[in-house]
Amino acid sequence: MRTRNALLQGLHLMKRLDPRISVNEAIAFLYVAENEGLTVQELADVAGFTQSTASRSLRALGPVDSPWSQGLSLGLVEPFLNPNDGRSHVVRLSAQGRELRDRLDAVIRQAATIAPARMTFAA
Repeated sequence: MRTRNALLQGLHLMKRLDPRISVNEAIAFLYVAENEGLTVQELADVAGFTQSTASRSLRALGPVDSPWSQGLSLGLVEPFLNPNDGRSHVVRLSAQGRELRDRLDAVIRQAATIAPARMTFAA
């Protein structure tokens, strides 16, 4: 049996946190992991989400037992007041989010291919 590739292993790590995590929430986490300090609008722009989808996704990733969070409250990100605009928040990884990011980075460094290079697909 072949080993899992990095993408599948990364998704598996995220699903182990909570099997209810959605694809949008996983995408939001990955964007924040690469660009800490994003606003909801910036996440919406880079991920191709609506602003409400970006907001819901970030709130699901937010701190446990926080009025800011909603849904899953996975504790992977934390909101901070935007220093450039006090009406909005920027989002950074929590300690748990940094741990997951580091585990995902390790998976990527040990990546396997999805399919052997010799495979071709008929048109």
